[in-house]
Amino acid sequence: MNLEAFLHDLHFDIDRMIHPEGWEVDWEDAPLPYKLYRGLPVVPLSSEVPLTLTAGTCSTQPNLLGIGHFLWYAFGLTQFAQSEFAFAGKEQGPIQRQFHRRFVPAGGGLYPNELYVYLKIKDLPTGVYHYDVAHHRLVLLREGQFDSYLIQALGNQCDMAACFGAVFVSTMFWKNFFKYHNFAYRLQGLDAGVLIGQLLEVAKQFNFTTGVYFQFLDRAINHLLGISELEESVYAVIPLSQEPFNVWFITGDGKEGTTISAAELCQELTAVHHHHYVRSQRMKEYPMLIKMNEASMLESVRSFRQMDDCRGVNYSGRLIPLPDVKRLKYDLSAASMKRYSPGLDFVLRKVDLTQLAMLLHEATASFSYQNDLDGTQKNPKPRVSLFVNLYGIEGIPDGAYQYDSAVHALRLIRSGDHRLSLQLGYLYNVNLFQVPICLHVAGDQNHLIPTMGYRGYRIQQMEAGMLTQRLSLIACAIGLGSHVILGFDVNTANKIFGMAPQAQTSLVQLPIGSHRPPCKLEGSLRS
Repeated sequence: MNLEAFLHDLHFDIDRMIHPEGWEVDWEDAPLPYKLYRGLPVVPLSSEVPLTLTAGTCSTQPNLLGIGHFLWYAFGLTQFAQSEFAFAGKEQGPIQRQFHRRFVPAGGGLYPNELYVYLKIKDLPTGVYHYDVAHHRLVLLREGQFDSYLIQALGNQCDMAACFGAVFVSTMFWKNFFKYHNFAYRLQGLDAGVLIGQLLEVAKQFNFTTGVYFQFLDRAINHLLGISELEESVYAVIPLSQEPFNVWFITGDGKEGTTISAAELCQELTAVHHHHYVRSQRMKEYPMLIKMNEASMLESVRSFRQMDDCRGVNYSGRLIPLPDVKRLKYDLSAASMKRYSPGLDFVLRKVDLTQLAMLLHEATASFSYQNDLDGTQKNPKPRVSLFVNLYGIEGIPDGAYQYDSAVHALRLIRSGDHRLSLQLGYLYNVNLFQVPICLHVAGDQNHLIPTMGYRGYRIQQMEAGMLTQRLSLIACAIGLGSHVILGFDVNTANKIFGMAPQAQTSLVQLPIGSHRPPCKLEGSLRS
């Protein structure tokens, strides 16, 4: 299968990507949802995390205690839950499954991403670490000061001397390929974006300045961490600093004259190979995931690009203004703790116009973030946008709308109740007739490939995930639940929202509404 056909099928032939002929999920050989290193120095992190998380309440000093809290709120194990599923038939009885949950959602609860950190803080040897989620500790992978190396790997667009560290978000291919086959590639990009979104929100509470670098010399970064590109690769680099962004972020001009390649930069460091454990003993091959990853890699800084030609959407339907609302102040800890994917637990209850306005306004207002694609542009147009199907919202006729964040208003695309069409396009574990708000995160139908190459696809999925995470957090903060869906009929959604003439396509479906308490036993892992 060629790469173009592969990406097309990820969106428009989902069943074949998840369930190819002869494919069976080997649950007994499932991988762990976290990576375990063996035989390396470890640094325990404090489990006495703060019970609230609002800007100004956390220690802003980049010390070991604060980094531990930061990592736990971003990606730590937060909850142990046991659920019962009645799908095994009368003879076998219900199936019970145990889950270790985190504050961020992940497809099937498999968490294909891993976190690595480069830290230069007191009480800790300077170096590169893996965040051991299972034990809430840091594992030392490579000791030393790597500012110059990282500056070159990021194309001379970041002054690491003004940062106290950086976070690397990677993807382990097998961790959800074992269940979702090639569809894992789409999930991995979205899950990485959800994690990045949580990282950025948590960083705000610690008064850390951050930015997202989607472009870097892949093999050089992977070489620094000592990971094999046949099983894992870094998707994003996020510097951490206490300095204003304009102190350490360097414009695109900074890479001029830089000719170093990934291969040349790798020669500056001795290769390291660390033993790790994933539990699976019968791993199957995933050639398309490796092929896509290789096609997305950047070998030279000269391949780095900035995007200044995002044309957005241009609908002409009736505009319905939304109530003015102020920026929402909420406890990120409480919102993260309450986050729950209701599935069949959605219950149709009234959602008022102010709640809807607050959800859309706050999610898009908080989505603005520094990154290497926009550079120093002021108010760049977002590369992902919001569409919403509404039912029973007081003061808003039922119908499909596009949200125009510039004027804080809904633009009518197609009036009427479209829940049946959306439900027929998704026949799994969510009853959309019980959902008053069904959001769709949309983006360029060419997945940014004309400008960014195949790397554009995973960038688009990550940005969709980042916006999705903000929507999920805001929904929790105003008392609603959300459920991330990728396995829906994209053609149906595109038709309802009239996306094709706008060269847009739906990327994520996110039902939002009230729900009954979950039918599961659960216990917090927070001290």
